[in-house]
Amino acid sequence: MKASEIRELTIKEIVEQIENEESLLSKQRLNHTVSPLDNPQKLKETRRNIARLKTILRDKELKGENK
Repeated sequence: MKASEIRELTIKEIVEQIENEESLLSKQRLNHTVSPLDNPQKLKETRRNIARLKTILRDKELKGENK
């Protein structure tokens, strides 16, 4: 998900997306521990998506956008 797409979301939608990504990351880590993933870069991509979401969420909170 690109930053421009995330900025269009409301705060509530961003929080839901963070929760989804974090649960996906924990599942991926567990699956990778049991048997290696086909593409381990997915772990890195998911972590970066979470960081991107949290950064934009914090930015919106500081600007006072309460949508």
